[in-house]
Amino acid sequence: MTTIPATDLTALLRSGNSTAPRLTWYGPDAERVELSGRVLDNWVAKTSNLLQDELDAEPGMRLRLDLPAHWKSMVWALAGWQLGLELILDGAPADFLATDEPARVQEQYDAVIAVALPALAMGWTGDLPQGCIDYAAEVRSHGDVFMPHGDPDPAACALVTHDGRRIVHADLLSGFARPHGEGVRLHVSAERGLESALSDALGVWNHGGSVVLTHPGVQLTDKLLADERIHGS
Repeated sequence: MTTIPATDLTALLRSGNSTAPRLTWYGPDAERVELSGRVLDNWVAKTSNLLQDELDAEPGMRLRLDLPAHWKSMVWALAGWQLGLELILDGAPADFLATDEPARVQEQYDAVIAVALPALAMGWTGDLPQGCIDYAAEVRSHGDVFMPHGDPDPAACALVTHDGRRIVHADLLSGFARPHGEGVRLHVSAERGLESALSDALGVWNHGGSVVLTHPGVQLTDKLLADERIHGS
């Protein structure tokens, strides 16, 4: 079976010290979410299984993320990449859309998935447009282990960056991930956008580190930096 860097990365997250924090999120209203490598991989596997088993997603299809930099956005990105999908971060056409604002969707997609951002949300609050899938309500029923039905193509496009660089799956960690030192605990501000946050996170996780991602409205205090043991660059 063909492997790509994204599948190697998820294997890395669930192996070794899998209980260590890999992604910590600080959101509005004092929200804090911490995911170990194993828990992060479980979320990613469940989301990949939702895409593959429920939506018939296949390698080479396109997944648009209309989401801010957030821990759930990172789950979605990893899930799409390990399935061999191309990630769309702008308004380009795509097969699937994951969005936190489903009511404003104008374009046509094979499926629209509504992603409620609050950590404790068990389902979407309020009405959803007809046919829209409720991510929070559906994802938990899917398996914790992802077994791809088809081989992803390492030479297929994984992402086109904001400056027009075409990143193929084989080069995701070498050509897109921002280099970081071994075992860093890196602060990443969501204010810089999802593409930048993903680049940082991939580079950190690939070298055994962890990410502290903060919402733009969260004040980065000395106490937070000390409590989270942020170090390295």
